[in-house]
Amino acid sequence: MDAIVNQDRIGALESLLNERYSVRAFLPREVPRETIEHVLTTAQRTASWCNSQPWQVLIVSGEAKESFRKAIYAEASRGIGEDYDFTPPREYVGVYLERRRESGFQLYNTLGIARGDRAAYAKQALENYNFFGAPHVAVIHTNEPLGIYGAIDCGAYVSNFILAAQALGLGTIPQAALARHSSLIRRHFDLAEDRRVVCGISFGYADHAHKVNSYRTSRAALADTVTFVDE
Repeated sequence: MDAIVNQDRIGALESLLNERYSVRAFLPREVPRETIEHVLTTAQRTASWCNSQPWQVLIVSGEAKESFRKAIYAEASRGIGEDYDFTPPREYVGVYLERRRESGFQLYNTLGIARGDRAAYAKQALENYNFFGAPHVAVIHTNEPLGIYGAIDCGAYVSNFILAAQALGLGTIPQAALARHSSLIRRHFDLAEDRRVVCGISFGYADHAHKVNSYRTSRAALADTVTFVDE
C-alpha cells in the first residue's frame, strides 16, 4: 500500500513538472485573491537556510501593475538598466550555450522570427516588460546581508511558487529580466536600500490558443548532469 501511495505522490509531482512551461501569452482575466493566497501559502513551506525564509514578495495587480509596467517598459525601451543586484552569468559556454540557443531558436521559430533578425529579437525581449500580458506580477526580493544564500533560498521559493500555481490551473514565467532594473524597482515600490531584487514572476491564466505557448523546451539526460560516486 505504501508503494502505491508513494507512486501516486511522485506521479502528481511528475505531472506538474512535465506540464509546466514558461508562459509568454496570458489571458486578461485576473486571478481571484483566494487563489493567489493559496499559491503563496503553499510556497511559504519552502525549505530555507536555517529556516530564515528570506523571501519577500510583492504581488502587483490592477492599476498598480499597469503603472509598474509603464515605468519598467519605458526604462528598458531606452536601453537603460543593467543594475542587477546579483551578478548575472558572465557568459554561456559549451553545452550551456547550446541549450540557451536551442531555447531561443525554439521561441523565434514559433513566432516566425528569422534567424539573425536582431531587431525582432529585441522587440520580443521587450515583451518581458509588458509581462507578456499577464494580469499579475510577483517581485521576489531578499535581504542584502544574507548574500547568495538568501538568493538561493528565493530560487527554491520561486520553484515552489510556479508548481503551486500550475497545480491550481495558472501559468507562470519566472523573469530574471526584471532584476536588470533593481534600482527602478526599489524606487517604484519604495523598498529599503538593503533589499535585493532576485527576479519577477508574471502569472495568470495561460492563453493556450496563442502560438507562442505551443513549444516545449528539452531536458538533459541524467548521464549529462549526474555523477554517481560509490567507492
